[in-house]
Amino acid sequence: MSSITEKRIISKREIESLNKKYKLLSAKDRIHSLYKDFSVSEVMVTSSFAATSAFLLKLFSEVNPEQLIHFIDTGYHFDETLRYKKQLTNTYNLNVKSVSALKHEHEFTTQDKTWTKNPDFCCSINKVKPLEVIKEKYTVWVSGLMEWQSDHRKTLDIFEQRGEILKFYPLLDVSKKERDAYIAKHNLPFHPLVAKGYHSIGCKHCTVPGKDRSGRWNNNPKTECGLHL
Repeated sequence: MSSITEKRIISKREIESLNKKYKLLSAKDRIHSLYKDFSVSEVMVTSSFAATSAFLLKLFSEVNPEQLIHFIDTGYHFDETLRYKKQLTNTYNLNVKSVSALKHEHEFTTQDKTWTKNPDFCCSINKVKPLEVIKEKYTVWVSGLMEWQSDHRKTLDIFEQRGEILKFYPLLDVSKKERDAYIAKHNLPFHPLVAKGYHSIGCKHCTVPGKDRSGRWNNNPKTECGLHL
């Protein structure tokens, strides 16, 4: 018998009900409830292994260590990010799988230095497009976005329909103070570049030190890579 679960389309009424129910729960209880409302085969989790990714990953490792974590390997990550990914994977015994752009498309952006002319197109090739392929088989996509991180994120709900996939943000209403308190209490490791003033960490070509997301896509009004729009 096939273990593949047929992708479900969640109705608007069901999404409203989920938001009402999950709004009352803590972040960890939201993740527990997720596996009551959805099977693990329906759930896609992505992590950039950036500044404070340990927060969400530790919660998932405690609730469901079997969960597959997708890492989008753009080919332009800092060496520190790849070391941090290895550290968290080993520390929390994570089930991580890398997702990358097609080789020739990635090589085009390298030769063209696309990030200097059209960062949206570079993100589309190296981040958005690789995930589009795997998104098709999942019902719900989990992300660690928090509403205080950008103006766009302030407009989100815990559950939101995005195209044909349901987005789930279990940390959405966690404040910066609450996040930092959790990190301190559990002695979670920060990304090594945080100590050098990087508060939001993406590809090395497009990231400089800066508070919150101000260091991303330096000298460009862009604040999102396009994955979560």
